[in-house]
Amino acid sequence: MRLLAKREFTYLLVGGFNSIVGYSIVVGLYYILRSRLDILAIGAIGNILAISISFLTYKTFVFKTDGRWLLEYLRSYLVYGFAALMNILLLWLFVEKFSFNVWLAQGMSMLLTVVLSYIAHSRFTFSRR
Repeated sequence: MRLLAKREFTYLLVGGFNSIVGYSIVVGLYYILRSRLDILAIGAIGNILAISISFLTYKTFVFKTDGRWLLEYLRSYLVYGFAALMNILLLWLFVEKFSFNVWLAQGMSMLLTVVLSYIAHSRFTFSRR
């Protein structure tokens, strides 16, 4: 298997794991903290934890870069912020302008943001240039 194809496959596997973990973190925090914090605070805490775990797993298992922890961590937040904005924009575009079903629209949006996130992580977050 080509190195790039292997890395892309590993990215998808690790990304699937990260998605399950991130989902579980937010839901778990909700049930633990809902009597003390509102959903926005729980969502913010959950996202910080989920992004941190995603950063660690991508750094360790996919891109395998050494050092530059803080720089790469901060860059990962830029990529995730861009991906979130892209997802929201695409979802709006597909549903409001093209009248797609929300299930299809979110699936297409996620597919595009996964591809763009891989490119951004490989060329920006974990780049050695």
